[in-house]
Amino acid sequence: MPIGPEYPSTDELVAIARDYGISLSGEDAATYRSLMKNSINSYRAVEAMPEPKLPVKYKRDAGYRPEPVDNLLNGWMWRCEIEGAPEGILKGERIGLKDVVSVAGLPFTNGSRLLEGYVPDYDATIVTRILDAGGTIVGKTNTDDTSFSGTGHTCSHGPVGNPFKPDHNPGASSCGSAAVIGAGDVSMAIGGDQGGSIRIPASWSGCYGLKPTYGLVPYTGCGMIEQTMDHIGPMANSTAGIAKLLTAIAGTDPLDPRQRGVIPKDFKFDYMESLEKPVKGLRIGIVREGFKIDGTEMGVPSSQPEVDARVHAAAQQFRDLGAIVEEVSLPMHLSAYHVYTAIMLEGATDFMIKGMGVGSNWLGFYDTNLSEALARGMKSHPGEVPAQVLSVLLTGEYMRRRYFGRYYSKGQNLRRLVVQAYDDALASYDILVMPTTPIVATKRVGRDASIAETIGSSFNMLRNTCVADVTGHPSMSIPCGMSDGLPIGMMLTGRRLEDSTLIAASAAFESLGDWKTM
Repeated sequence: MPIGPEYPSTDELVAIARDYGISLSGEDAATYRSLMKNSINSYRAVEAMPEPKLPVKYKRDAGYRPEPVDNLLNGWMWRCEIEGAPEGILKGERIGLKDVVSVAGLPFTNGSRLLEGYVPDYDATIVTRILDAGGTIVGKTNTDDTSFSGTGHTCSHGPVGNPFKPDHNPGASSCGSAAVIGAGDVSMAIGGDQGGSIRIPASWSGCYGLKPTYGLVPYTGCGMIEQTMDHIGPMANSTAGIAKLLTAIAGTDPLDPRQRGVIPKDFKFDYMESLEKPVKGLRIGIVREGFKIDGTEMGVPSSQPEVDARVHAAAQQFRDLGAIVEEVSLPMHLSAYHVYTAIMLEGATDFMIKGMGVGSNWLGFYDTNLSEALARGMKSHPGEVPAQVLSVLLTGEYMRRRYFGRYYSKGQNLRRLVVQAYDDALASYDILVMPTTPIVATKRVGRDASIAETIGSSFNMLRNTCVADVTGHPSMSIPCGMSDGLPIGMMLTGRRLEDSTLIAASAAFESLGDWKTM
């Protein structure tokens, strides 16, 4: 075993200084090298210390990569059979996990060749909670390369198919989770959401998907992108599945800094009773700015009229359930996309790419092996960095170098105005409604598509979804109709920690009949 870091050479120190625009002579470099030895010795002492890990409580085998005949939509990255406790709310449920969730002994790739060969030695907090609740984990689901696309066509393990039209995109980045639900392999799965990656695939693939309140579900042990926007949450083929899985995984975790100051003491995490809660008297606001989006300025598709019409009609059906439904204007909703962009591009560049997937300056559990694996992958296979990630890196690093973080900082400051605008609207309404995505699932582009086509199709659907990642409010996509044989999603957004209200509204809407015929 290595004793830890080596002492640097003087040439290495001269090169480091040069990267920062500092001229360092060989003699001065030798002096600094001598002064660094005590610090390096401390690193060596750290190397010798045993490192605390997250627990692994349940037996499992290594699993296997499924054959194409058993994976027709390519939703599965890996199959396994990890049985949980003999009883609990998830007993009898078979559950898939997006391949950003660490499971001890199973590959973790985040849809990327950069992480080939990396196998965690611990279970993420939500994995332990699922198994403690009696669930059986049956595999890890495919995701777009590094979870940085909203389509499903960029995964290094091959594109994922839409359950309704396999040559169309299922929505992403939690594409595999939506696909295995749509294929009937499981009734529920875990997805991740930093810009819509739970709700986009729920919308395009015709299932239910909840981005919980920021911090409600612990992110510990999951692949991170931008810590202030990381969410992990449930996807299912019914509202009941959402409630059941959320009940199992929600709760406090001292190792997740996202939760600090979010969850009140004695907060109840049982969402099952919400399924029977009436929605009579609920005030529902149809957000005008979420419809008729003009995408020409951004170079993306504009809202499809049929999507707008179906969602508007679906929202009106809440009147039949006794809710009060009105239109509301929320101008900040449109500006929020630009705030999201300023935060995400620079934040992800620093945290996920330059920070090797773990970043720094936060208290909690760090995956030291993941950061090393990603760093080695990027150094040995830089050509495997996907086009959409390279686009983020180039933009984010340019903005950092040219403007020194000004716009990331301003974006975070402006974020408070977006949050306040939503809080103000939710002071008058219990739920805000709009289309999850302004368009239905797009046809998949080929692996040989141009850079412009690949990137353009990756981010052209998140105008509505990304806002709740900025604000941290719970946001849920529920299927509400079809257009040209493809599902349409209606997005419900509520007050922070009132995820139960969204579940109640979803269950009530689901009771109205088969959404495919609406």
